[in-house]
Amino acid sequence: MTDTPFAPDLMRGSHILVTGGGSGLGRSMAERLARLGASISVCGRRRARLDETVDALRAVGADAVGHTCDLKEADAVEACVAAVEADLGPITHLINNAAGNFLAFTEDIGPRGFDAIVRTNLHGTFYATQACGRRWIERKHPGVVLSIATTYAESGSAYLVPSAVSKAGVVALMRSLAVEWGQFGIRLNAIAPGPIPTKGAWSRLVPEGLDEQLQRRVPLGRYGTRDELGHLAVFLLSELSAYVSGEVIALDGAEHLASGGWFNQMTQRPREELETWFASLRPTPSDAPRRSVDGQTE
Repeated sequence: MTDTPFAPDLMRGSHILVTGGGSGLGRSMAERLARLGASISVCGRRRARLDETVDALRAVGADAVGHTCDLKEADAVEACVAAVEADLGPITHLINNAAGNFLAFTEDIGPRGFDAIVRTNLHGTFYATQACGRRWIERKHPGVVLSIATTYAESGSAYLVPSAVSKAGVVALMRSLAVEWGQFGIRLNAIAPGPIPTKGAWSRLVPEGLDEQLQRRVPLGRYGTRDELGHLAVFLLSELSAYVSGEVIALDGAEHLASGGWFNQMTQRPREELETWFASLRPTPSDAPRRSVDGQTE
């Protein structure tokens, strides 16, 4: 991790809930915020990963807890929010990071596959945002929500239709509530990352041989880093951005301006080649539950 440009106690006194915080980009943001004094709660589906993250957060001096939660279920999200507040006090900030994704021909996607992605990405984001927002309004206390969107929420993207549809909904939710809840001192913003390599995302979304081509699409000539995402997340969650609300900030080296959806260029490839690529990314029976609903967070 690079040196932080922020004051070491910038987030002291805050309690931040990070969905999908057990690994990947969620864990990276949680660790960055913990080093700046925040108390951190992480939620996700796998107890072991949550425990590893909590140990890492406590190792840097943060108060931290982890709770298992299926974000697709409203009652489970409500119970999780109540539990972490019982552990660490009122939530002051929420990061909607948990997401699902997979590459597929849209005509082949079944109802269960579509529902798994949309319910995780959109329904889960709504449930967590509503649970925190309701509490902030009742307590007459301001709050901050940061959602992780994607650059193709605006442009759409071939072979990623459930993700594109649900992330577009996340952006609309954030913008709508920035207006509706502004009167309560609640700010909502989103980051739309371009390609930031993580082990889980790359294993599900980048077939062998496509990595170099994807990187060349970025005008700055490289992928983004977790540190860069962490810096922007800290800025949007802190009082440094107290007058910023309802915004989606692309963190992608201008890639979306140059090329649109991440995988649109694959429509020029022979279908037989795509079938081989997609098959290489499908989960094995041992890791199917992980791969079916988790996206860039792992």
